[in-house]
Amino acid sequence: MERLKDKVALVMGAGSAGPGWGNGKACAVQFAREGAAVVCFDLNRDAAEETAEIIRSDGGRSIAVAGNASSSEEVRDVVEACKTTFGRLDVLHNNVGIVINGGVVELPEEEWDRVFNVNLKSCYLAMKHAIPAMLENGGGSIVNVSSISSLCYLGTPYVSYYTTKAAMNHLTRVTAAEYASRQVRVNAILPGLMDTPMARISALTTHGVSADELDNNWRKQRIARIPMGWMGDAWDVAKAAVFLASEESRFITGVCLTVDGGLTLKS
Repeated sequence: MERLKDKVALVMGAGSAGPGWGNGKACAVQFAREGAAVVCFDLNRDAAEETAEIIRSDGGRSIAVAGNASSSEEVRDVVEACKTTFGRLDVLHNNVGIVINGGVVELPEEEWDRVFNVNLKSCYLAMKHAIPAMLENGGGSIVNVSSISSLCYLGTPYVSYYTTKAAMNHLTRVTAAEYASRQVRVNAILPGLMDTPMARISALTTHGVSADELDNNWRKQRIARIPMGWMGDAWDVAKAAVFLASEESRFITGVCLTVDGGLTLKS
């Protein structure tokens, strides 16, 4: 449909945590399929390049940039790469995040700091450097990937992850309010219990399930909690991201959009 025709998008965390389609990877590809040129940024160079190559093989325009999303210098450099390579920056998609198991008692202090550095500081830095570039062209759209765990406890003690995502929601709202008059829209997507590589890796490591349990009991238990009766995937997040990035949502800012099959309706 080319809803992002002539736009330039920067996807932070455009790789995937494992085989298959993670949120960042799917969003980058979906942006390109809607006409955007896409800069794929990821700590893992091979993962970023894989996503960029998928886009190029589809006939789209994309480059891969490896870097640390919690480094101000490296984030500034990738924003400059957007401008140098494609001439502008219109869309920023923040998808960087890690999950560490532990509640407030068990979680080591250094792990608390690490999760905040990766999950929240990366979002702050990306907006810090991207917004001035967007203002050069009259505005833009920012989509931050949060989580429904920012709203409620999901049963596993991921206190640092939950807290960073709750902070991201408010960072989204206050930045949206500040820049609305300058036509920079800022919204967030709150995915629910999705079937993604990151979710599967978390189940294998945190919960200690086997591969067989993952394909059977883990999926069944998650699906049983979702009112719609099935799990979404990265493409459901990607389609929501395209809507928020495009002119179809031109009068929407400061919104935290749940993509969860109705789970938070009963949590």
